[in-house]
Amino acid sequence: MQLTPVDHTRLVGRLRAAGCVFAEEEAQLLAAGAGETRELESLLVRRLAGIPLEQVLGWAEFCGLRIMVEPGVFVPRRRTEFLATRAAAITRPGDRVVDLCCGTGAVAARILQLVEGIEVYATDIDPAAVRCAEHNLAGRATASEGDLFDALPLSVAGRLDVVVVNAPYVPSEAIALMPPEARNYEPVTALDGGTDGLDLHRRIAAAAAQWLASDGILLIETSRAQRVATLAIFREAGFAAHAESSAKVDATIVVATRRAG
Repeated sequence: MQLTPVDHTRLVGRLRAAGCVFAEEEAQLLAAGAGETRELESLLVRRLAGIPLEQVLGWAEFCGLRIMVEPGVFVPRRRTEFLATRAAAITRPGDRVVDLCCGTGAVAARILQLVEGIEVYATDIDPAAVRCAEHNLAGRATASEGDLFDALPLSVAGRLDVVVVNAPYVPSEAIALMPPEARNYEPVTALDGGTDGLDLHRRIAAAAAQWLASDGILLIETSRAQRVATLAIFREAGFAAHAESSAKVDATIVVATRRAG
C-alpha cells in the first residue's frame, strides 16, 4: 500500500523505537507487503514483537531471488550467498548436486539459476524447511526430509559431484548470545552445532566419502574463528581441503575433495 509521508515517518519511528536498525528499508517492505491499513498494522505488530522481518513478510531476498520463508523456519543469511555462488561456479551441466541442511532451499535455487542441466537434491531434518524448499525449488529438485545423507536415495551413493552444506555451527552456549530474532524464532536444530559448534561438520566429514564421486567436491560454510578446526576435521577424514572467504559478506567456507588413493 502507498503511505503518506506522515504515515511513513510514523511507521519508521515505531520501528526505530523497537530497535530495528534498518527501519527505513523495513518500513518500505512492510508497506509494500500490505494491502490495507489493517494488514499493515498486523505485520507491524508481529515485527515489533521481534519476529524476523523475513518471516513476517513470508519471503527473504537471496542472491536477488525471492525465497519463501514460513514462520519458524531458518532464514537464509546474506553471508551464505558466497557459499551458493562458489558452489555454482564449480558445478557443470550433468552434475549431481546436493544441498545438505537445505533450509528453505535457497542455495539449491541459486545453483539452479546459474547452471542448467543438473540433477539436484535438497535435504533437511526440519519438515517445515522441506516444505519451503519444495515450494522454492518448484519441481526442479528433489526435496527430502531426513538426517543429513540418510535423506538421499542409495542410488546416488558414490555418484555426487557437488555437495554444498550450511549445517548448524553455532556452539551450544553461544545460542543465548544470538539476536532474539534467531534464538526465539528459528528452530534450535538449525542453529546448535554442539559444544564447539562443529558436531555436524564431524558427522558430514565422516560420511561424505561414500557419497561423493571420486572427483566430487564438498563445500561447507563455517566461521572465521572455526576455519582452522573445520579444515582439520576434513583433512583428518581423508580430504584435501582449503578455506575461502569473502570480506564483503563476512563469509568463510571450506572446500574439500577426496584425496587420490
